Amino acid sequence: MEEQVAMVGRAFVDHSIYLILIELPLSTLYQPTSMLSFEGQKLFGADDISSKLKQLPFDQSKHLISTIDSQPSSPTGGIVVFVSGSLQLPGEEHLLRFSQSINTYIKLV
Repeated sequence: MEEQVAMVGRAFVDHSIYLILIELPLSTLYQPTSMLSFEGQKLFGADDISSKLKQLPFDQSKHLISTIDSQPSSPTGGIVVFVSGSLQLPGEEHLLRFSQSINTYIKLV
């Protein structure tokens, strides 16, 4: 079970980065109850989160993942994924550090 949880967490992170790279809507990853905290601002729901991400002052970035930690969060298939790493922006020498936690529900068999 632990291996399955880790594989699902990695696949989720890879999929979200893929969506960013090919510029598909990230709103498909968020639910009405999703929340994003960004520099002190709290955003709720897929529409508000997507709108905020589209307003960022860059349109490309390279993700350098440092850690992906996944664990079950409920007996019904919930998984919490914590990701940390850096973003490399075009023309920027210094990396921007980031961390993100994701709670998703997937039925493991």
